[in-house]
Amino acid sequence: MGAVLIFTHENRLLVELARSKLEVAGIAVFLKNEYAQGATGELAPHQAWPELWLERDRDYERAMQLLRDAEGQADWICRHCGESNGAAFDYCWQCDSSRPPG
Repeated sequence: MGAVLIFTHENRLLVELARSKLEVAGIAVFLKNEYAQGATGELAPHQAWPELWLERDRDYERAMQLLRDAEGQADWICRHCGESNGAAFDYCWQCDSSRPPG
């Protein structure tokens, strides 16, 4: 059983958020092309995007479901300070309060 590409994007932050989401769920992943953006003159830009790979292909369906669920989340407003936070964030970037349940 080999490694499987699960997610890639030009925005490294989005790849890191996906990585965090999967690791919290106990799914083993690793990054490729983490530092390849400096090679974009030699490669097509999309070939230098950071890539998130699963260590075990048996985790593919569960990992994809977690990523789909994360996509469907809406932005949220912090109950403590009223700040608007992106759907990918579990804590308010302004005051560090946790996201409300549900």
